[in-house]
Amino acid sequence: MFDVGFSEMLMVGLIALLVFGPERLPRVAKEAALWIRKLRSMATSVKQEIDRELQLQDLKESMDQRKREMEKILLTDNSSKMLNVEAKQKPEPKPTEEVHE
Repeated sequence: MFDVGFSEMLMVGLIALLVFGPERLPRVAKEAALWIRKLRSMATSVKQEIDRELQLQDLKESMDQRKREMEKILLTDNSSKMLNVEAKQKPEPKPTEEVHE
C-alpha cells in the first residue's frame, strides 16, 4: 500500500525515540501496533461488507431479469391459449340449406 523503505522506517524510529524517549517507546510502539491491527481489521470487514452488498445487488438484478423473462413467457403463452380458446368458441357456420320449389 505504502512504499516505505528502510531509510524511512529508520527515520521514523529515530524521531519516535527522540519524542517518546527510550522508556516509553516500547509501550507506544505496542499501542501503535494494536491501533494498526484494529484499523486493518476494520478495513477488511468494510471491504467484505461492500463485496457482500455488491453480490446481493447482482443477485437481485439477475432475479429481476429472470422474473421479467418468465412474465414475458407466461404472457406469450397465455396469449396463444386465449387465441386457441377464441378459435374453439367461434361457432362453425351452418351449411345453408337450399330450398327447392
